Amino acid sequence: MEERIHELRRQLNRHNKLYYVDNAPEISDREFDELMKELERLEALHPEFADPLSPTQRVGSDLNKAFESIEHTRPMLSLANTYSIEEVDSWINSVRKLLPSEEVTICGEMKYDGTSISLIYEHGRLVRAVTRGDGTRGDIVTDNVKTIPSIPLTLDPDCGAPDEFEIRGEILLPWAAFDRLNREREANDEPLFANPRNAASGTLKTLNSAEVSRRGLDAIFYYVLSDSLPADNHYDNLRAAAGWGFKVAPILQRLHSIEQVDEFIRRWDVERKTLPVATDGLVFKVDSLRQQLNLGFTAKSPRWAIAYKFAAERALTKLRYVTFEVGRMGIVTPVANLEPVLLSGTIVKRASLHNEDIIRKLDIHQGDMLYVEKGGEIIPKITGVDTSAREPGSRPVEFVTECPACGTPLVRVEGEAAWVCPNKYGCPPQIIGRIEHFAARKMMNIDGIGAETAQQLYERGLVRSTADIYDLQPEQLELLSGFGPRSAMRVIEGAEESKKAPFERVLYALSIPNVGATMSKKIARAVGSIDRLMAMSAPELCAIEDVGPTMAEGIIDYFADERNRENIARLRNAGLQFEAQVKQYLGGSDVLAGLSIVISGTFSRHSRDEYKELIELHGGKNVGSISKKTSAVLAGENMGPAKLEKAQSLGIPIWNEEEFLKKIGE
Repeated sequence: MEERIHELRRQLNRHNKLYYVDNAPEISDREFDELMKELERLEALHPEFADPLSPTQRVGSDLNKAFESIEHTRPMLSLANTYSIEEVDSWINSVRKLLPSEEVTICGEMKYDGTSISLIYEHGRLVRAVTRGDGTRGDIVTDNVKTIPSIPLTLDPDCGAPDEFEIRGEILLPWAAFDRLNREREANDEPLFANPRNAASGTLKTLNSAEVSRRGLDAIFYYVLSDSLPADNHYDNLRAAAGWGFKVAPILQRLHSIEQVDEFIRRWDVERKTLPVATDGLVFKVDSLRQQLNLGFTAKSPRWAIAYKFAAERALTKLRYVTFEVGRMGIVTPVANLEPVLLSGTIVKRASLHNEDIIRKLDIHQGDMLYVEKGGEIIPKITGVDTSAREPGSRPVEFVTECPACGTPLVRVEGEAAWVCPNKYGCPPQIIGRIEHFAARKMMNIDGIGAETAQQLYERGLVRSTADIYDLQPEQLELLSGFGPRSAMRVIEGAEESKKAPFERVLYALSIPNVGATMSKKIARAVGSIDRLMAMSAPELCAIEDVGPTMAEGIIDYFADERNRENIARLRNAGLQFEAQVKQYLGGSDVLAGLSIVISGTFSRHSRDEYKELIELHGGKNVGSISKKTSAVLAGENMGPAKLEKAQSLGIPIWNEEEFLKKIGE
């Protein structure tokens, strides 16, 4: 049976590579799934053959883990940047001067716009994945990286890879996955990721590897380091890494002259727009490793490489008309509706103009030809006007003075550029926005109530305040477009399940001005209940971490409105949580005051995040690494041996879980 398990793992690893790396699958998805199910069944029957690097372990875990940092064996320096072909040519000439009488070959490759990663392999197995960090130290993100299907967890023993090596590359979120993720975030009223780079970086640091697995990251590798490399040049080492099973930079070319380098730049400045992933430039490296060694490094970057950054992509298109959209908090946003234009691989039809001041600053007229830009950003922005193409007699775009949805005169927010509709409880887009926000995943997580359903519920008069959701009946929901008995029950069951949501999420769901997810958590921890929050004065509110006068005023005004207080009373009667139920929100102390504590390992009584909250609640400070200033280490199972050794050498107290809980009186 052990032999069959190993054979299935070998086959699945091979087919993973064929599918994700070589783009040449030999079997159908169904056949692959059948092999995977057989392996899952055999592993369940024979736990003695368990392997954390088995293909079945790529799905991720729901356990939250904080990230430990580690020093890079070899620093991950940044590259010197340039934005002109002439400066690239000057760099090549300077390299030649430093290597007189030698032939210099340059490798040209694409600069992918993701987040840098370093993988360490020993004896054919992935042992560690580390982010670039500050170049000297990075965060260990091995569990998350293991969920990326294009990264091999184990290597074929006959592939010829060194016994120990490091391979560096870029974690990416392809355009298709990025667009899907932002559509989901928009539906959940979450801030959109500005670009795939931010999304990839944020995903890689997510404390939930199951969520990482779901998002669809990819990876491309561009540099190999080892004491026993297969070749004495960069190009052949990357080609060898492809043979080991890695998805290496597909755009890699040896260039023998400045003319060839210049042509490479001109070619890829155009063709990059068709690639399925984001790019922001090109990288040029001296091919010979001996020459790299002789050229050496400056304090910040290697002398043997340079990055050429593409200019921000810009397009000129016609303004069709400007619409004014009302958000959940009443802010009116002007949106430029454009003649469709291709930009960075996507068709752009709309771009936010943000506020009245931007319209005036750019002096936008009706029918103007506008410059739209992305650069490294996926969210398009208007950067200028081609006034030479302006039609005679065209009128400036005027900001509306009344709400486009309800006709209420707009109010200018003091000290800000925003115009707001003050009709909070009678303006349909604001009411619908609050319903959608309340039901979204990070708030009450009521499955089945998105933007479309929220609008239908409002328009049919079924929901006018969020408390109305808990009075809905299945037969009412079945009248909505797209609903049947099953989808109606999904909403009812979701509403019932939402009653278990903790106080901090209920607080966020209420749409209190300026109180987002992070502040809801801080306020919930500080006040403990909605009753205390409603009774607090401005000075008391400002005493809470990160609460300023504007936020305090918004909170007081919110609770001063009888409609909000009545809605909260109905939500409370429906069974929602308006008191902090988690122990660590209550009963803090100063027993850890002045102590800097490092957490390491895994725990059984609380998660690492909960222990961090407990440390802060009892006056302590969380720190990420051990030093002479560290007061104690809270050590769980599988504490890193390097941390343990360092703590012992410095004489730092090491507390286990029970000792720590006893100290804080739990």
